[in-house]
Amino acid sequence: MNNHITSIHVVIVGAGFAGINAAKKLGNAKGIHVTILDKKNYHLFQPLLYQVAMAGLSPAEIASPIRSILSKYKNIDIVLGKVTNISLSNQTVETDFKKYNYDYLILACGATHSYFGKNEWENFAPGMKTIEQATEIRRRVLTAFELAEQEIDQNKVKSYLTFVVVGGGPTGVEITGSLCEIAHFTLNKEFKNIDPKNTKIILIEAGNRILSAFSEKLSEQALKDLKNIGALVKINTRVNNITNEGVWIGEEFIPSKTVIWAAGVKPSETGKLLGTELDPVGRVYIEPNLNLKNHANVFVLGDQSHCKDKNNIPLPGLAPVAIQQGIHTAKNIIRVVNGKNILPYHYFDKGIMATIGRGRAISEYSGIKMTGKIAWLAWLFVHILYLIGFRNKFFVLCQWMWSYVTFGRGARLITNQDWKNKDS
Repeated sequence: MNNHITSIHVVIVGAGFAGINAAKKLGNAKGIHVTILDKKNYHLFQPLLYQVAMAGLSPAEIASPIRSILSKYKNIDIVLGKVTNISLSNQTVETDFKKYNYDYLILACGATHSYFGKNEWENFAPGMKTIEQATEIRRRVLTAFELAEQEIDQNKVKSYLTFVVVGGGPTGVEITGSLCEIAHFTLNKEFKNIDPKNTKIILIEAGNRILSAFSEKLSEQALKDLKNIGALVKINTRVNNITNEGVWIGEEFIPSKTVIWAAGVKPSETGKLLGTELDPVGRVYIEPNLNLKNHANVFVLGDQSHCKDKNNIPLPGLAPVAIQQGIHTAKNIIRVVNGKNILPYHYFDKGIMATIGRGRAISEYSGIKMTGKIAWLAWLFVHILYLIGFRNKFFVLCQWMWSYVTFGRGARLITNQDWKNKDS
């Protein structure tokens, strides 16, 4: 066992974009020892999680073991465990196995989906923040086609072949576009009793337009693209109830056996363990240096933090924000160890993008707007660039190229919901 007595001990909670990039920056830094805690043993590339849900990629292609990513750094310990308590006064972090003392704490646990107080809807409309949720959505989507193939009652066939996506942000739009491709191209000639082209894909958005973070022009283009590939988009429409039979919007009922939730997110509950002030969404208020007020050695990053940009607007929950915050915080800790002052954080906006489907995407950066294949190729390049590990990049690129040429989906596996079921 290494002797870390003379080292500054940095505890990082969460191996998402912020945590993993902070750890890599602190890797092999002199005078610093790092412990990174996560309840999963892998780093997940969440922006491509919808492709697992839509059978485009396998989980292993968008996830890398934390130990593999950080194996070359001798000063980093990786711990699998769930944080149960944080004491700011004692400078300790407790997990379900052990208590850790820290000199610096980085909290970066990300976010999960929010049902706005209607948590009972989760059983009928799973969200998509974890691999388990993505594979469950994949199971439901593929099973719906199989059950429709066997069904005699045409009303039930219609409900099986009606897919409802709630939420018109990037995730909802990307899922909707993928569902259209699966129904109208991938499965087009594979069934005998049903015609997948008759599948109805409905996107429901409560606001007055989809992709509200983009300019109105790009939002309109995305809407046009979705309609062109066969999606039905309902804006200014709020969901009143979701059951195992379908969705209520006002007085209208949409029979559907598969509903997917992409309407809201909430930060991880670990932020509450700090006992500090939270914003109405549940994010932790932080200072310009990304630290807690009155606790210069505790940093909260990514989706858990309420961090404002130069226009005093909270930063969005995007991967580039988390990545930049992780690197900046690590640099500041190294500066302190070397006797230098820490520097405030300034977000460098790299723009936003969303893919609608095959050869269709939109992107916006510093007033430059792109649509169509150019934006789609830019989207591909950026996502391949951010994927961790050569193997992941290579296989994802090969999978996308194959899918583009053949309209195929390489991960169309219906996995059992009950992992205890031993029957074949």
